[in-house]
Amino acid sequence: MADGGSRSVAWLGAGALAGVAAAGLALLGGGDAPPRPAPGAVATVNGAVVRDADYQRALAALAADRREPIGESERRFVLDRLVDEELLVQRALELGLARSDRLVRNQLVAAMIAAVTEDAAAAEPSDAALRAFHAENADFFAAPGRLRARQLWVRAAPLRTPDEARARAVEAAARLRAGEPFDAVAAALGDPLVAPLPDAALPPAKIVEYAGLAALAALSEAAPGAVGEPLAHAGGFQVLVLVEREDPRPVPYEEVADEVRAEWHRRAGDAALRRYLAELRARAEIHVAADTGR
Repeated sequence: MADGGSRSVAWLGAGALAGVAAAGLALLGGGDAPPRPAPGAVATVNGAVVRDADYQRALAALAADRREPIGESERRFVLDRLVDEELLVQRALELGLARSDRLVRNQLVAAMIAAVTEDAAAAEPSDAALRAFHAENADFFAAPGRLRARQLWVRAAPLRTPDEARARAVEAAARLRAGEPFDAVAAALGDPLVAPLPDAALPPAKIVEYAGLAALAALSEAAPGAVGEPLAHAGGFQVLVLVEREDPRPVPYEEVADEVRAEWHRRAGDAALRRYLAELRARAEIHVAADTGR
């Protein structure tokens, strides 16, 4: 084939890393016994099986990019590429890339985690089990609380130095605590903000979007009516006043059924992984250096 060389490189580049991960898992999980060819194998390479399922999948991928039917030469091309991939995987393992190359190690760990958690996450719970799970974790699935706050912002550069802006914000906070109306203090000491905090009850994510994480933390701990300390924000300082707080509210199962199922599967997979790691640790010989503090 005229473009066989470039196509070979493309096929190898697309599949080599996945092949390293798969073969690395076989190496880590197997003993010294050579692999046994499966009934559907299309080839063996130094005793390692090239599976017919992988061959058919590669043929289907090639066919998807062609208008003409795949001929014998294309089939041979695909098989040769799978053999080449297996040779490269075996050589990579001989060179220790499964342990020394960080990218390959990450791929192996991800593949192993997926293999361990797949069965647990695939089991479908009953409706009764999901409803019980929802009831036991009502706080997790509750609608988040909302906060309504007012925001006074004092700009620093180019109008003022940071110290001048902070002092102005401190004065604004003191006048608000003394009972002066918010609008009057904002008119006297505040500056317009491009995206001010809306004067409405907002979920935590919106508070962060408009005023930042520090603002959310301060408002979450404040009582209604409290005036916060000046916080750095958007090239100046903001003073926040918590107007009201809406507590999280329970959400009926029917409204969050999909989220409940997804979380059930996630936790089932996490539990399976923890059990598997505990089993691995129980039969492993692990020595930790004394100077690690563990």
